[in-house]
Amino acid sequence: MSDELISKKDLLDLTGISYGQLYRWKRKDLIPEDWFIRKSTFTGQETFFPKEKILERINKIQTMKEHLSLEELADMFSPNLTDLQLSKDELIKRNIVSKSVLDFYLENDNRGQQFDIARIVEIVILETLLQSGDIHQEEGKMVLDLLKDHSPLLKQKNCELVILRKLGISTCLLLVNAEGVYFEKGAKVVTQLPLLNLMEELKVKLV
Repeated sequence: MSDELISKKDLLDLTGISYGQLYRWKRKDLIPEDWFIRKSTFTGQETFFPKEKILERINKIQTMKEHLSLEELADMFSPNLTDLQLSKDELIKRNIVSKSVLDFYLENDNRGQQFDIARIVEIVILETLLQSGDIHQEEGKMVLDLLKDHSPLLKQKNCELVILRKLGISTCLLLVNAEGVYFEKGAKVVTQLPLLNLMEELKVKLV
């Protein structure tokens, strides 16, 4: 995810929204508090935002607010996903995951064929990585072990899954609220997956 910032003035000019709308969406928890970054400039204190994140969020709000209330949008953007149980057949029928990835998941997970939201998130992460070709199945097992060992972290607002590869050897890690991460020379970042974005897309499918 890009670290580039955009000023509040430039954001309002670019998106066409008003100051009032921006802060109303903040009060309704549609835009996270920690995206409002206060910085000193030559004119005094100004507010900036992570450019890529805020533009993507405002685009989603503008696209969906005709069909959903602000409360429904806030619930969708929350990382605390609604509790539910789906069967294997329901996951496939609703086009949430493919049969091949679900079968792979079940070969490496013995918790049964009823899926709560935590397990659904694990499968969707595997689906995203395996279907993109970014990782192979052995790396998929490594990712799944990491996700199961640290499942509470997946609910954090700023959690990212990072997969590295060096000299043919892979490793993966979860970053929470990381402002900057630096890797050793020669390590290739295979993928850096913001999990909040993935969860929001999953919520849209579940709604």
